[in-house]
Amino acid sequence: MGDARNAVEQQAESGRRSGGASPRAAAFAVWYLRAVAFVNFLSAVWVSLGQDVRRHNQENFFTPYLLTAGFASGVFTTFLAITMRRRKRAAWILNLVLSGSFLVLFAFAMAFPEIRQYAQNWISLALTAVFTGALLAGRREFYAKGDRSNPRLAATVAVGGGLLASLLAGVLVTVTNQAPDAARSTFLERWYYGTLRLISVAADESRFPGIDPPNWANVAVNVLSTVLVLAVFYAAFRSRRAVDPLTEDDEKRLRALLERHGERDSLGYFALRREKSVVWSPTGKAAVAYRVVGGVSLASGDPLGDPEAWPGAIAPWLTEARAHGWIPAVMGASEEAGTVYARHGLDALELGDEAIVEVAEFTLEGRAMRTVRQAYNRVRRAGYRVRIRRHEDIPAAEMAYLVERADDWRDGATERGFSMALGRLADPEDGRCVMLECTDAEGRLRALLSFVPWGPHGLSLDLMRRDRDSDNGLMEFMVIELLRRSGEIGITQVSLNFAMFRSVFERGARLGAGPVLRLWRSLLSFFSRWWQIESLYRANAKYRPIWEPRFLLFEKSADLLRIGLASARAEGFLGGLASDSRRPPGGRAARRLVRAIARRRSARVAPPRGRFGNAAWGSPRASEAERRGVRAGRRAAGGNPTTGPTASGLPKWLHRRHLETHR
Repeated sequence: MGDARNAVEQQAESGRRSGGASPRAAAFAVWYLRAVAFVNFLSAVWVSLGQDVRRHNQENFFTPYLLTAGFASGVFTTFLAITMRRRKRAAWILNLVLSGSFLVLFAFAMAFPEIRQYAQNWISLALTAVFTGALLAGRREFYAKGDRSNPRLAATVAVGGGLLASLLAGVLVTVTNQAPDAARSTFLERWYYGTLRLISVAADESRFPGIDPPNWANVAVNVLSTVLVLAVFYAAFRSRRAVDPLTEDDEKRLRALLERHGERDSLGYFALRREKSVVWSPTGKAAVAYRVVGGVSLASGDPLGDPEAWPGAIAPWLTEARAHGWIPAVMGASEEAGTVYARHGLDALELGDEAIVEVAEFTLEGRAMRTVRQAYNRVRRAGYRVRIRRHEDIPAAEMAYLVERADDWRDGATERGFSMALGRLADPEDGRCVMLECTDAEGRLRALLSFVPWGPHGLSLDLMRRDRDSDNGLMEFMVIELLRRSGEIGITQVSLNFAMFRSVFERGARLGAGPVLRLWRSLLSFFSRWWQIESLYRANAKYRPIWEPRFLLFEKSADLLRIGLASARAEGFLGGLASDSRRPPGGRAARRLVRAIARRRSARVAPPRGRFGNAAWGSPRASEAERRGVRAGRRAAGGNPTTGPTASGLPKWLHRRHLETHR
């Protein structure tokens, strides 16, 4: 990360010394590619223009660098323009090699009288020379690094994809061959014809007797060629993936920041998702946790730590993103953090509001709470009961059962959530999380709620699961039970679900709402049929919470679509990115084995816990006598004094579960 920061700082300093010539030259190169791409696309749909461009690129005429007529060339040039705008070093090298080669070739051709007599050729030579000069002048602006595996991956895609594409082209030519003497040609000849069409976009049909595919088949082979080229370029220019995953030392330091400043942000605990990376301020008093998804460096919530040290963590995070060509974005930042991010060049867009309930102010009394009160009483009369416990107080066998039920009730195979979900359950380090278990009149478990700590006296909703065959209203019943019995666990405030675009629904329903606002509300209501947009707002509003706005921070409006796709992937709605869940493989059989081990190890040696679930023996506040007592207990159980009882012969994932059982 230090090298990336130094590289960006050096190119910025060089740009200042050159009076801004380097950024202007880089911008010219990007706009040149955009203009050429536009002409190529226009030539593809405007027949007469396309014929003119092709006529001016034949025999003794040549056009400027990359200016041809066709859809494939337009896609290729657009791809180069996008990668150049993202400051990819590999794209700069490719353009410099290609344009430099063309420039040398054109300059050599201009030595012949039949070439230099045309003014068009001089213009093409000048434009190509200016573009190549702009690349050289703006070389310091193209600093974004790619993944080290890109060259190997691009070569693999080129070889493997080329072979597959050529075979598909040969099969297509064989199937669609309409020549009267088709029997004269062999498959090898048809495969050779398709390969030439794939590489050169055209083939001399006179050389291939007995082969006469229809025009649409030739076009399909050309499209296949374009797809192959784009796949190779994507593999060559793709952004680097995550830099450094969260280490044990990072997690300890983050937990220490949460100890001191965890009450500032209800989403702070979710920074402990282990698939994230972290950037620290020079003083170590603040940090930004993020995840790279689809070339987007996606942070969530506020930076952790002292607000005065936030700029020291935000600046290196942005520097790292720009050094690798990532798009920086923040999901769910508070207004305070959004203001600090805005000072670093990010723009803000209000996403929605977080529902926060102050326990002291919550009541079921009054006419406004009549519907909620009636629903609560109905569920309670049906015999449902709620049990509230810290995760560290739940025996291992019971926790394994709760994890299994939560998996069974999950909607789909993917564990959803990123910005407001921990993505794991029953991890031994999360002992201070709170579990709510709802059972029916017969004692059967019907619903679960899990909350993560929000400072010393707050909770933030993490997981909601219920049996689909249970009665409606169980979640509301459990939340109200938590609020009414909050004194049992010392809670004063609870953060519930996030209501996206809440202000639109609220203001759009008021008298005098404008036509644009009403249209926007109607559109969101329509999409609420498939996504829980309005229903989340309604579900949270019944508790009469305090609405805290949350913002999306971004650098350029043109990146919003890509940021939205990356956010959807991170949250588990697209692509099925793996979550941070530590569930063992093997399904129910593996979980039954875990529970069997937990039953055999009935005697647990559980050390005292710190506020966020850290063992007290590792805490500076623990006395040496306490540490010796914990170690002695673990030795008596037949295990390592720091990790718990041994379990030789178990696979790694099962050994981890075994250790969790004996924490």
